[in-house]
Amino acid sequence: MPIYVWKGINSYGEKRKGELEAADEAAAKSQLRRLRIDDPTIKEKPKDVFENIALFQPKVTGKDIVVFTRQLSTMIDAGLPLVQCLQILAKQQSNSTFRKVLLTIQSDVETGTTLADSMRKHPKVFDNLYSNMIEAGELGGILDTILSRLAAFKEKAMALQKKIKGAMTYPVICLAISLLILVVILVFVIPVFVEMFESMDSALPAITQLVVDMSDFVKGNFIYIAIVCAIIAFIYKKIYNTEKGRLMMDAFFLRAPIVGMLIRKVAVAKFTRTLSTMLQSGVPILDALQVVAKTSGNTVIERSVFRVKDAISEGRPIAEPLEETGVFPNMVVQMINVGESVGALDTMLEKIADFYDEEVDQAVENLTAMIEPLMMVFLGGMIGGLVVAMYLPIFQMAGNI
Repeated sequence: MPIYVWKGINSYGEKRKGELEAADEAAAKSQLRRLRIDDPTIKEKPKDVFENIALFQPKVTGKDIVVFTRQLSTMIDAGLPLVQCLQILAKQQSNSTFRKVLLTIQSDVETGTTLADSMRKHPKVFDNLYSNMIEAGELGGILDTILSRLAAFKEKAMALQKKIKGAMTYPVICLAISLLILVVILVFVIPVFVEMFESMDSALPAITQLVVDMSDFVKGNFIYIAIVCAIIAFIYKKIYNTEKGRLMMDAFFLRAPIVGMLIRKVAVAKFTRTLSTMLQSGVPILDALQVVAKTSGNTVIERSVFRVKDAISEGRPIAEPLEETGVFPNMVVQMINVGESVGALDTMLEKIADFYDEEVDQAVENLTAMIEPLMMVFLGGMIGGLVVAMYLPIFQMAGNI
């Protein structure tokens, strides 16, 4: 339906303006009369020329999902009908992409489709975890409770992701700046010294000659170097997009020193938190493991979880196949075994997730504390080495004089 922009005066004589959605201008005026807006001026809002181009549309963020989930939970708990809740939340949504999705879901629900099935039509916005938990909430009649749990889960998942990004951003930025400084020195600074060295009759020291040769190589082959880097990045992306290549790279990252430990702890925290939330919401364990595996973000862990799922479907307890994968720490396996034995698996998984959230915090702090001095030594050594290499011939010349 088109959107109309209006201006008018309310029953208190105050000027008001806004936007509303209506089938036509007459329907828009009818809505304004119900709102007691006098002498309204109405015109249809111009359409965005980029409306149907996905590239120019805003993305639905995790924060958008969390706020929507919290608000929907509160409104349903207050007794508002689901369709009305969706309509209200869609109208107040500032993200145009998300607003369109919510209006589509509202329309589907009005025609008799369940909320979970309506959300499954938008997998880029609502993932399998979200849809499955909504389905469990609808079937159990506890949709408001499920939405509250979902919001809490999403908030913790976002916090965990933010920590990892924060830990990785610093070294990446430092490395990029270091490479930029190196290129600038080799391309623009070293040639100034080379012109001065050409007037000297004596041979250059080995380290100085090496730096000069590097400068000549980078200046003469800069375009080719850029092309080679782009080709390497393209090949890496192509390999990673294949099943075998991604499995190989994910296995490498899990075994990598320092970083591998952090990835493993993040994976355990994510696995236990997601599985705990789904089990508490009444999702069957086999369905929960299916979703958990696909949202793991690591092929090695995904395959391990699928093997655990297959073993459970054959009647085995969850702890045994978890231990056989070799991916999950022994402490995690033993705690899950205890939780399963006493019938409190979801509670035990939540405790493990809380513990590993703290472990991730500590690992990120340790990684950052270790990277900072290493980057300072790297930067200082690189620039200091170049400076020494350039001034060494001048010192030698001064000594000869």
